[in-house]
Amino acid sequence: MSVDTQTQTDGITLTEVAAQKVLALSASEGEDGLALRISVAPGGCAGLRYQLALDDRELDGDVEKEWYGVKVVTDRMSAPYLSGATIDFVDTIQQQGFTIDNPNAGGSCACGDSFN
Repeated sequence: MSVDTQTQTDGITLTEVAAQKVLALSASEGEDGLALRISVAPGGCAGLRYQLALDDRELDGDVEKEWYGVKVVTDRMSAPYLSGATIDFVDTIQQQGFTIDNPNAGGSCACGDSFN
């Protein structure tokens, strides 16, 4: 197994476009050292929902990687649900925002914010 394949299947991948958006959002917050925290919580139409936030905390058990100058952090409980997921940012006439392509999701709701 190549290093690239191993990295993508062991954790979360952040695309360059998404990283640029996170950096822009971090700059607008006026704080240094903000990471993109991604977690999974109960709720939503399909049972679990994604949560994305800029965060400066370091919690015990956090799993972190850096993509294009952006630290991506997830808690130990959410990491298995997000392993292999790709976070992207789209800005089209039909959709604007972060998208999550998660191979662990058995199904999702129409809004795309929750999965099972």
